[in-house]
Amino acid sequence: MNLNQYIEELKTLVNVDCGTRTLDGVATVAGIMQSLWQAEGWHTERVDLGDKVGPGLFVSNKPQAEQFDVLLVGHLDTVFAPGTIAERPMSEDENRLYGPGVSDMKSGLLNILWAMRGLNQADKERLAIAVAMNPDEETGSVWSHEWIGSLAKRSRCVLVCEAARADGSLVKARKGMAGYHLAFTGVAAHAGNEPEKGRSAINALAHSILAVNALADTARGTTLNVGVIQGGSAANVVADSAGAELDVRFWENDEYDRVHHALSSLCEKGFLDGVTTTLTRVNHKPAMAASEETQRLMQHVEAAGKEEDIAISWQAVGGGSDANHTAALGIPTLDGLGPIGAGFHSPAEWLDKASIEPRIRLLKRAVSML
Repeated sequence: MNLNQYIEELKTLVNVDCGTRTLDGVATVAGIMQSLWQAEGWHTERVDLGDKVGPGLFVSNKPQAEQFDVLLVGHLDTVFAPGTIAERPMSEDENRLYGPGVSDMKSGLLNILWAMRGLNQADKERLAIAVAMNPDEETGSVWSHEWIGSLAKRSRCVLVCEAARADGSLVKARKGMAGYHLAFTGVAAHAGNEPEKGRSAINALAHSILAVNALADTARGTTLNVGVIQGGSAANVVADSAGAELDVRFWENDEYDRVHHALSSLCEKGFLDGVTTTLTRVNHKPAMAASEETQRLMQHVEAAGKEEDIAISWQAVGGGSDANHTAALGIPTLDGLGPIGAGFHSPAEWLDKASIEPRIRLLKRAVSML
């Protein structure tokens, strides 16, 4: 392959501010990918997912197929705010590429393209291949998961091309995740003259954190983290409002059910007399577990690795992806088919240049052996 061409194409994708809420930037990345696929002669469609997010992009060699042999999945968005590219555009040294979204997951999108570019013409004629690129994975795929799910239900298997782990491992399982907002409504009062007339939303929030933390089960990998809090207006006012943002992670979906019901019960009861608590779930991804069919797909990828002389190892990881949604539908799903990278969601994000070509070969071989 021509690595310089790959890097130049990658630069056009990375050097766009395309955080999920930067709709124009996400649309720009979708447009770049659409042009690249059209140049290869593939069918492309922009998918309108509503006015809250940018467009999705659907690509296929056989768009009217009743069943796809494989659905390849990647996302167009990042977590980074507007202005990030001006501060640190894509850069490189001898071994690595750096930049916002370079491994999470612009390189994954490009690896799908390059793998299909190199696919044998006979395989293109034999197989029905679909590619889905969504605009909102980093905020839970709230607007796109039904679209991706509808494609997954028409597919024999799903390969998600998020980055491989730093040690080269692919992903066989992911924790489920859910996000909540807790809103506390109390009664304001002067903190010096008549504090007894107030009902502090901040005090209720403080009690809730202790109660929420107690729902964790570290032995089963169930964690709860109150990561953001806000409230109050001045130090001499009993706060009548406060809020918290909660992240829940779990390996087992029945653990999520336990936590969800417990949270609902706690918030309905309240954490302080005179303060009401409203619980709102803002996103949810079920846990991705390795079913028997998924284990057979793992063996398939391992066989592809053997053909390409690429060692295959597996990890179960705590972060979620679109693989969670497709696996929950009962579709054999694997993840981490992109090149090797790490430092996701941080200024230190990097991509291993030496891993690009082998991971393209692996993906191409895995598809060709279907």
